[in-house]
Amino acid sequence: MTRRALDELKRQVPLLEYLQAHDWQQARPIGFGRFLGLCPLHADHKPSFLVDPNKNLFHCYGCRRGGDIIRFVELYHQVKFPEAVALLHQWRGLPPLLHEAAGFYRMQLHRHAEVVAYLCQRGICSPEVIEHMRIGYAPGGCLRGWLTQLGYPVQALRQAGLVTASGHDTYRHRVVFPLEANFYGRSLSAAAPPHRFLPGIKGGLYSWDQARLYPEVILVEGLFDYAALWQAGFHNVTCSMGTNLNARQFRQLCDGPRTVYLAFDADRNGSGQQAAQSLVCRLAEQGVNVRTVALPDDHDPNSFFAQGGHARQFQSLLEVAQ
Repeated sequence: MTRRALDELKRQVPLLEYLQAHDWQQARPIGFGRFLGLCPLHADHKPSFLVDPNKNLFHCYGCRRGGDIIRFVELYHQVKFPEAVALLHQWRGLPPLLHEAAGFYRMQLHRHAEVVAYLCQRGICSPEVIEHMRIGYAPGGCLRGWLTQLGYPVQALRQAGLVTASGHDTYRHRVVFPLEANFYGRSLSAAAPPHRFLPGIKGGLYSWDQARLYPEVILVEGLFDYAALWQAGFHNVTCSMGTNLNARQFRQLCDGPRTVYLAFDADRNGSGQQAAQSLVCRLAEQGVNVRTVALPDDHDPNSFFAQGGHARQFQSLLEVAQ
């Protein structure tokens, strides 16, 4: 990219706006239009992160790092310069496009009774949780036409990952969950890989803005686990979409005093339990009060409820968690 193109990109993505969209713990204005808050690049307990919106620059007095929006993306997402530029381009253009795609997928869900039946089979029957999570369905073969009718060029759909290089819908026969700046698609076909995200970053913890308000937070691996717990009345739940938390997700769990309950899968091969134990150690090093929920063997929170478990039983598991 030319210097002019880079300057234009930085102008179009204000640093303060990007920080606020990524849960920056802003403390206070300190004059001349500048702000001071907790540093999102390290475990900061005393506000040391200075942002100057007029210059679109940041500097941390704690970790001694600073720069422009591109440098922040490099450090925050732990990527190199070209990937940081690509992420900013994606972040700038995705929200309206993904909003339209999510609306289309939600319309399709209630037009396919077999998909609603699949969700019920997985224990997700409540209209409230379907609405809360904005769950949709991608039948395949029709998203491209819908979005191009709305004026989005095919090239934009390709860049977002919604259609393939050959112009076909990327998601086919998948239950779709909108995320912060991505989608998670769960395949209904055994012939396709079960899990799929759009290209780009996974983002932060799912529904963190709500979960962080509680003094106790339940962390689960998958979105179906989240749905099962939320439906059962545990609204202090969040999801990491896998056992490997990215840097932002880990920082979110450490951003305040709380107890974190790890309700990872009780896998037969022990992988979920090992991942939970590793995370327990990392969180404890940061002073987080963390406990591990012992689910029945070969169960995850989704299967626990789908196969007859109820809220009182799960609450008992929380009470004996160590």
